[in-house]
Amino acid sequence: MFCWGENDLDFFHDILHDIKHRDWKKITKLLLFISLVLSMIYAVVRLVQAPSGVPVEIDVKVKSDYVLMLLQCLLGLVVMAIPSIVERRLSIDIPNNMEVVYFIFLYCAIYLGEVHNFYYLIPYWDIVLHAFSGAMLGAVGFYLVYYFNEAEQLNVELSPFFISLFAFCFSLACGAVWEIYEFMTDAVLGTNMQKFMLVGGTVLSGHAAIRDTMTDLMVDAISSLVVTLFSYFTILKDRDEAKQHKKSPPADLRPANQE
Repeated sequence: MFCWGENDLDFFHDILHDIKHRDWKKITKLLLFISLVLSMIYAVVRLVQAPSGVPVEIDVKVKSDYVLMLLQCLLGLVVMAIPSIVERRLSIDIPNNMEVVYFIFLYCAIYLGEVHNFYYLIPYWDIVLHAFSGAMLGAVGFYLVYYFNEAEQLNVELSPFFISLFAFCFSLACGAVWEIYEFMTDAVLGTNMQKFMLVGGTVLSGHAAIRDTMTDLMVDAISSLVVTLFSYFTILKDRDEAKQHKKSPPADLRPANQE
């Protein structure tokens, strides 16, 4: 006879506590974890039943599609732990709102995009996610270098321009690493992540073959540039206000007006 253990009851009690107190960081992380695990189980089952070869229709998946789905979900489980690792190893307190946005992005990119085929069902889904990721990574890079720049224990003083440049380059580097991952996956598993092949197996050539990759990189660059420029002018404004505040002495130290 099955019965609940004390640890099981504590687990569900923690979930109800998080929902009641609206701990969106834990809620979104748990939702993402459950979705990815269930999707991995689904991918393994369908992998055995799916046909081999190249899909002839958009809604028909072959073995390579489910291998990719399994790989993407496994990768999602790995990268969703990155914020916790960074906070623990570097003693950085990443804002909860930033982590919630990160988990939502992974949910949209992997669970909705890969498992539920949103990349083909929703127009420009891939472009929207790249714009989202470029902006998010730009904000993350900006926050990290700004955090170290403002840390009192580190004797570092970086200009707003350098901080913004680092954030922009950080976002572009992450986007380039992702495109390399897509290229290697397509080469090893025979998938079509870089959209170099039409449905039915027609292989593109020339400019058309790299259109998806270059479009992704350009969208990454534009979205990260917008975020870093906004952050750059925000820092300049904050520093100008801080200088003005230092220049004006407190009211009780100002000399009284002489009549």
